[in-house]
Amino acid sequence: MRQIPKRALGLALAAAFGPALAAENLIETATVEVIGNSPLAGLGIPRWQVPANVQSVGSRQLEEQESLNLPEFMARQLPSVNVNEIQGNPFQVDLNYRGFTASPLLGTAQGLSVYVDGVRVNEPFGDTVNWELLPHSAIAGMELMPGSNPLFGLNTLGGALSIRTKSGFSQPGSKMELSGGSFGRSNLELEHGGNDGTLGWYVGGDWFREDGWRDHSKSDAKNLFAKLSLRGAAGEADLSLSRALTRMTGNGLLPESMWAERRAQVFTHPDRTRNDLTQLVLSGRLWLSDTQSLSGNVYVRHNQTRTLNGDVNDEFEDGAFDGVSNQESGAYNRTHTRQFGSGGAVQWNLSSERQQLTLGVSYDHARMRFQQTQELGIIDATRDVSDLAPASEENRLRGMTRTASLFATDTIRLQPDLHLTASLRYNQSRVTTQDELNPVAPNLDGNHSYRSLNPALGISWQAATALNTYAGFSQGNRIPTPIELGCADPANPCTLPNSMAADPYLKQVIARTVEAGLRGRLAGNIEWNAGVYRTVSSNDILFVGTSTSAGYFTNFGKTQRQGLELGINGRRRSVDWFANYSWLHATFQSAACILAANNSTRGTAPECTGGGQDDEIYVKKGDRLPGLPAHSLKIGLSWQSTDWLRVGGDIQAFSSQYARGNENNQHQAGTYTDSLGTTRTYEGAGKIPGYAILNLNAEVRLGSGWQLFAKVNNVFDKRYATAGALAENPFAGGAFQIDSANWRRETFVAPGAPRAAWLGLRVAFGS
Repeated sequence: MRQIPKRALGLALAAAFGPALAAENLIETATVEVIGNSPLAGLGIPRWQVPANVQSVGSRQLEEQESLNLPEFMARQLPSVNVNEIQGNPFQVDLNYRGFTASPLLGTAQGLSVYVDGVRVNEPFGDTVNWELLPHSAIAGMELMPGSNPLFGLNTLGGALSIRTKSGFSQPGSKMELSGGSFGRSNLELEHGGNDGTLGWYVGGDWFREDGWRDHSKSDAKNLFAKLSLRGAAGEADLSLSRALTRMTGNGLLPESMWAERRAQVFTHPDRTRNDLTQLVLSGRLWLSDTQSLSGNVYVRHNQTRTLNGDVNDEFEDGAFDGVSNQESGAYNRTHTRQFGSGGAVQWNLSSERQQLTLGVSYDHARMRFQQTQELGIIDATRDVSDLAPASEENRLRGMTRTASLFATDTIRLQPDLHLTASLRYNQSRVTTQDELNPVAPNLDGNHSYRSLNPALGISWQAATALNTYAGFSQGNRIPTPIELGCADPANPCTLPNSMAADPYLKQVIARTVEAGLRGRLAGNIEWNAGVYRTVSSNDILFVGTSTSAGYFTNFGKTQRQGLELGINGRRRSVDWFANYSWLHATFQSAACILAANNSTRGTAPECTGGGQDDEIYVKKGDRLPGLPAHSLKIGLSWQSTDWLRVGGDIQAFSSQYARGNENNQHQAGTYTDSLGTTRTYEGAGKIPGYAILNLNAEVRLGSGWQLFAKVNNVFDKRYATAGALAENPFAGGAFQIDSANWRRETFVAPGAPRAAWLGLRVAFGS
C-alpha cells in the first residue's frame, strides 16, 4: 500500500492521539482503527470520532470462524444481527440488522445497503442482495455502519455494509483451501497475490457445491475475483473484475405438521435460482497535496437471473377443478431478469489538523428487462409439477432507474477531545417502467420521480482516556423499485417472484435514526460498548402475503425500531473472547387493515369488515413486526492452547418471534367464527419459539504453512426454526387434496439445519 504523505500522516496522528497525549497519566494505546466516512476511499477518521457504534471485522476474524459466508459470520458474532433462513439455503438468507433486512428474495422489505469497494451491489430490480455473488475468499474486511447514514445513499434505512477486497499489496503470497463434509458439501478456495512495489496483482477463486440437507436441494457457486493495482507517489488505482456463475436451490418454508414428521422434506419443488454476474470496477485516488486528495470510481455491472419455481397453483382454490380433480393443481413459474448497471462517483477529500472534509457527487443508472411465463400442470406424489401445459407469457417488462446525488461530510475538532460530524446528501431519482406485453392502458407503464435531502449530525467526546461517548441523528431514504411499483394492488396479488398489474403509486420511504452510546477500554485490554437507538420509518414498503407464493406491496404509515446494544471483548494470554447482547423492539406505529387470510382473527375487526370483506386483520400501533426476535445473545471464545493448536466455539441464542401473517400478534390455534358467520379452523400458534445453538471450530498448524481445520455446527442437533408464516397446506395426510375445503391453515416454518461437520486443509506460502 502506498505511503501517506508525511504531513497528512502527522495531522492524522495528532488528531487521533491528541487527547491521550494531553492526559496527565499516559497509558499504552492500541493501533488507531480508521473508519471510512463514505463508500469511496478517503483518509477516513479514527473510530472513536465516529458518532455511531460501527462494527469492523478483518480477514483474520473471518478465517478463524471458518464461516461459509458473510451472513453466517455476522449472525454468529455481531450484535443486533439475526437471519431468517426462509429458503433453507445458506446463501439465500434474510439478514436482519436492527430490524432492517438485506435479502435475495423479491417480496422482502429491503432496508440495508451493501457496498463492495465503493460500488453498491443491491440489485436495481428489487434492491435484493445475492450473497452467493460476493467473492468470499477475496474479502479483506468489512464495516457495518449503523443508522440511516445518508452518505451511503439509497436504501440505507437501518444501516450499510461496506466490504473491502484484497489486493496484491495487502495480500501477497498464495493460499489454497479445500474442505468437505456434511450435506455433500465441498468448498475450494484459491488465492494468489503479489507486487513489485509499484504494480500489484491479486486473483481469488471459490467453488462451492452441496447436495443440501433437505430434499431436492443441490446448489453450486463459482466465483472469480481479480484485481490489478498501481501505487505511486502521486496516487493509486485499482482495476477489478468479478465473475460469478451460481445455481441456488431454496425450497422455502415447511408446514409445522410436515416439519414434525421429517424436517428434511420440502413443500413443493423445484425452486432454483441461477445468476450470471460480470462486474468491472476502476477506482483510484490522486494526491493533490499533503492534505488534499481526489478519489473516485466507475463501474459496469451485468447480472442475468433465471428462476424456476414449482408451486401450488394459486388459482386452483375456488377454480374449475376445485373438488373435482387435480388438473391445474400446480404451476411452473419461470422468470428471466436481465439487469445492466453503470455509474460512478468522485469526491474531494481534505484532511487538516482541525477537520476532515469530503465533498462528492455520484450517478447510478440501471436498465432491466423482466419476463415471466407460467406452465400449468399437476402436483405429483413428490410434490413436483408434471404433465405441463404449454407456457403462457404472464409479463414482459422493461425498466430503468437512475439516481444523481450530491453529498458532503465534515468532521470538525471543536476541542482536542470533542468532534462534531455533519453530513448532507441530496438524492434525485427516477424510475420508469414500460409494459412490452400489454401496450394499451391500463398497463405497467410508469414514470415516477423522487427527491430527498438527507442530513446527519453527530458528536463524539473523549470524556476520559479510556471512555468515549457519542450521540447522533441521521436520515436516509429508499425509493420504490420496479417490482414494487408493478405489484402494489391488493386486488391483483403477485405470484412471486412476480406477476404484475397496473398498480397504485408507492411513496418513497424516509427513515430517521437517533442513537447514543458509551464505549471504552478496561484494564487487561478489554473493550466494551453500550448504546441505544431508535429509527422511525415513514411509508415503509411492506409485502403483504396472500398465500405461500403471492402477495402485494404497500406503503404502511409508520414503523419504529428501537433497541439496546451491549458488547464486551478481550484477550487474556492465549484466549480471545467476546459477548454481545441486543434488545430490539420493532413495532408498527400506525393502524391499518391488511390482508391476512390465514390469521385466526381475519374478518373479526369492525374497522376491517365495513365493506363486507372477511380476509383482513387490524394492525394497531404497538403491534410487533414479524420475523424479528426481541432478544439475542452471542458468546464466543478462541483458545490458542499450544503453538500448533487453536480451538474455539460460539453460542447464539434468540428469543421467540411472530410469524409473517400474524402482524397483529393475535393469531391463535383453534376454531373461530368471523363477523360474517364463517367458521374456520387454524393450526399453529403463529409464533416461532426461541432457540440457542452451539458451534465449535478448531485449527491445527502442521508446519510449512499447512493447516488442518474443522468445524461442527449445531453440536447438540437442536431442532429449531428461524422464521415462519401463516399459510394453507393442501397436502393434508401427505397427498394433494383436490377439495380446498380440506386444506389446513397452518404455521409454516423455516427449519434450521441439523448438526453438521466439515474438515478442511489449508496451505499458504510465499507471503
